[in-house]
Amino acid sequence: MTQQERHDIIIDMVKRQGYATIEQLAHHFNVTPQTIRRDLKVLADEQLIRRVHGGAGLLESSTVNTAYSARKLINHDAKARIARALAQQIPDQSSLFINIGTSTELIAEALLNHQGLEIITNNLNVAATLQHREDFNVIVAGGSVRSRDGGIIGEATVDFINQFKVDFGIIGISSIDADGALLDFDYQEVRVAQAIISNSRQVYLAADHSKFSRNAVVRLGHLNQIHALFTDQEPPESICRLLSEQSITLNICP
Repeated sequence: MTQQERHDIIIDMVKRQGYATIEQLAHHFNVTPQTIRRDLKVLADEQLIRRVHGGAGLLESSTVNTAYSARKLINHDAKARIARALAQQIPDQSSLFINIGTSTELIAEALLNHQGLEIITNNLNVAATLQHREDFNVIVAGGSVRSRDGGIIGEATVDFINQFKVDFGIIGISSIDADGALLDFDYQEVRVAQAIISNSRQVYLAADHSKFSRNAVVRLGHLNQIHALFTDQEPPESICRLLSEQSITLNICP
C-alpha cells in the first residue's frame, strides 16, 4: 500500500467515525505509531483532518458540533481527570444541576462514591449512571429528548430548571473564546445551560484544553458567571488574566 492510499483510507475512517486513534490506525495498517503520527501531521498540514490528542478528528466547524460518539473518545483521559477533580469539590448531601455533555457524564460517574446527593439533570445518560444509588434523588427535567446524545431541551426544560435553586451547577461547554465568552452550538441547549447558571449558588465549569481552540456560534455566557474552572492544561494567557481579574478558581488536572 502506498502512502497516498493509506492517507485516503485514514481520511475516510475519520469521516465515517468522526475520530480515529493512533493505536487503531496503526493496528489497521500494521505500521508503527510513529508512521501514523507522520501521516496525521501531513494530513493536518493539508487541512484534511484535525489533530487531537491521541489521534485525528474531523475539521472543526463553528456551526455544527462534532458527533457525540466521537466526542466521547476525544480527550477521554483528560476529561476523566477533570471529572475526578471536580467531584472531589462536591460535598456529600449537596444539591446540583448537571447538564448535557460528555465531560459532565464522566463527572456523574465520579460522583458515585458520594452520599445523599440530589441531582437535577437534562441528560438521560447522567440519570442512567446515577439511578442505581438508593440514597441519591435523581430528578430528570421534562422536555424534548435529542436522540443523538440523550440531551433534554426546549422551553419546558427551561421552565423546569427555573423551579429549583441548588448548591452547585455543573456544566460543560463547547468553546471558550479569548475574551471569556462561553460558546456552544445549539440555541435550545444554551437556554437550558443559562437557566442552570441562574439557579445555582456556585457554577463549576469542566472544559478540557481543546475548548480553548474551538469556535462555536451561540453565546451561552461569560467566564465571569462561573466560580471555578476545571481543565487539564494551563489556559491561554488571556483566559488566565480574566480568571485572575474575576477571582475565579482555576483547577488544572494534568
